[in-house]
This record gives sequence, structure tokens and C-alpha cells, in this order.
Amino acid sequence: MAIDWLDLPAPPALPGLFARAVLRRGTRGTALPEMGVRCQASVDPGHLARYRQVCGFRDKGLLPATYPHILAFPLQMRLLTDPRFPFPLLGLVHLENRIRVLRALGGLGPFALSVQVDDLRPHEKGASFSLITRLEDQLGLVWEGDSRILFRGLRLPGEPAPRESEDSLPLHHLDQWYADAGIGRRYARVAGDCNPIHLSAASARLFGFPRAIAHGLWNKARSLAALEIHLPAAGYEVAVRFQKPVLLPAELTLLASAEAPSGQLALLGKDDTPHMAGSWRRLA
Repeated sequence: MAIDWLDLPAPPALPGLFARAVLRRGTRGTALPEMGVRCQASVDPGHLARYRQVCGFRDKGLLPATYPHILAFPLQMRLLTDPRFPFPLLGLVHLENRIRVLRALGGLGPFALSVQVDDLRPHEKGASFSLITRLEDQLGLVWEGDSRILFRGLRLPGEPAPRESEDSLPLHHLDQWYADAGIGRRYARVAGDCNPIHLSAASARLFGFPRAIAHGLWNKARSLAALEIHLPAAGYEVAVRFQKPVLLPAELTLLASAEAPSGQLALLGKDDTPHMAGSWRRLA
């Protein structure tokens, strides 16, 4: 597929993109555009420090494995609010997330960032697609992310592909933390993702939630901060599936299998409510 790239001189400002998302209504087609957005970006050390603090990462001299998503968020917003993108941004649901750390995430850039959409397919609740994000340096691809997104307002012909199953490994307590009622606002300030469902109980109720819910990528980042002892500096993949939303405040428990080249994890809440399940593996 030949991609029509929109090259930007810098990451776009978010306020105008949020306004565009709020005003957008209706579906404008049933096919994904063959387009992408890319630009150069560098890491601000102060911002990186705030991100580490809100997600629980230690400063090990490398970017946290989830940080490229933060760098790319303005580009993702620009793509998903483009007039050529067929679905309204409000109402899209983040189902799954997979990241591949190909080389050590060292340095502050400049990096080449790119985002594109791909692989629209039937889903039992509508249709899903991949939002692909890539981070490159002068030597080539460093990091790649694949966010699987659900759009409920479209039915495609065909049947959803069956989920691949794998044997469950024994899981053991790895860490536990308290997610207070304000974590959604603090994460939004560093991530840029100011979706009202994360900010307060009052704004979340407008969208059918009894209380604010934690960002899925904060759940993953906080879990990877605890899981770092199981992971190498590079050459690995972590995939997670988001399950029941984390209603704030919440006490959360991370379970993981034994330290090994591959393994499994689970994030649980009160009464063992499943919030996120996933796995890691070394890359060949």
C-alpha cells in the first residue's frame, strides 16, 4: 500500500485538534485512507521526568518503553481527526496495544515519528483497525507500536477472526499500587490525552461511566514500570488486552509469571476484577 504522507514541520498543537474531534459527527465511509502523518520530534527532559514520575518509571538513562506513544500523540490526533479519516474520534475504544522495542531507547532525539492506520476488519462489536506508530533514529527503526481500535458504528461483511489462544502460565504477585481519583488528570497533563472520561466523575458521567476511569496506556505504563525487572533493555515485545475499565480510585494488583524470555501478566482490581491481560516475549 502506497502511503500518502503528510509531513509536518513540528508536532501539531492539541487544542485545535480536540475542537475538531468534538465537532466531528457521523461516518464518512467504510475504508481507511491510505495516508499517514510524520514529523521530527525531540524529548524535553523536564517532560520526560514528569512522565516517569506519574507512571512510576525509574530513571535508567533510557526512555520508558511506552514513552514514544506520548511523543506521537499529537500526530495520532492529527490523523484521526483528518477529514479523510472515516470515523469520528469520540467513541473510539482502545482494545489492545502492542509495542516492540527493537533497540535501546537512548538519547533525546531528534527522532522521526510516523503514524498511519491499517487492517480494518470485522469485530463482534463493530469494526476494528490498527493505529501504527513508529519511532526512528539515524540508524533506522527503533520502536513500533500497534494500537487496536474499535469503532462500534460500522458493520463489515465477514466474521471476526478467532482470538489466538495460548496456555496460561502460573501468575504470582509482583506489585500493588493505589490509583487515586486524580491520576487521570495528572496523566492527561503529561500525555495530552484530555478525554473527559478520565478527568473527573462529573465529566465521566456524561459518557455513561459512574466515575472517572484510568487511561489504558497509564495502566500499561504503570505495569511495565513494575515489570522492568523481567525485561531486557531492547529486543522485546509487550502486548496487552484492555478488559474492564479501572474506575477511580482503585487498588490494583499486578500478577506476572516467572522471569523468563517470555511470560504473561494480569492487572486485577477489587475482587480480582480483570482490567488488563498481556504477555511479553524476546524478539529473535
